[in-house]
Amino acid sequence: MDAIYIPQLAQASKPVEEIEFKEFLPGLDTLTPVRGNIRVQHCGNYLQVAAKAETIITLTCNRCLQQYNYRMSLNPSEIIWLDEEANIEQEFLAEREIALDELLETLSPHGYFHPSVWLYEQMCLEIPQRQLCEEKCPGIEPNQQNSKAEKPVDSRWASLESLKKQLRSSMTD
Repeated sequence: MDAIYIPQLAQASKPVEEIEFKEFLPGLDTLTPVRGNIRVQHCGNYLQVAAKAETIITLTCNRCLQQYNYRMSLNPSEIIWLDEEANIEQEFLAEREIALDELLETLSPHGYFHPSVWLYEQMCLEIPQRQLCEEKCPGIEPNQQNSKAEKPVDSRWASLESLKKQLRSSMTD
């Protein structure tokens, strides 16, 4: 997807850009291309961005560690404010206090809007934090054959095992 030059969008007779897409997004591993559309509308001092997208990704279950396919479908929309000072870097401020009204997405009115970057961010936010292959996933089943009866494989534990035996025999005496 090509970047949208914001001043050109603002000067258009119809300040709306609609993009149909079917492509793989860089940095996002998906089984199928991401399909859908993005609508970007210039509204004076902000951009109204909305999209519909879907794809299939492979996730790993947090309980049993098996991989499974997850169908991701999303309808994000966002207002991105156009601010002259949006791209000004604040030098040497590793830590600074941020006011609540600064927690907004902003772009320069003389810059570009990158729909593929925006869509990538929205897709990443949609990936579930709790990844389960099924609701009643039992998790990793312990192997019943590998019980305490099995001797330690590592010979470095042999000294500890003999010490444990000495302690047991001294306690029973």
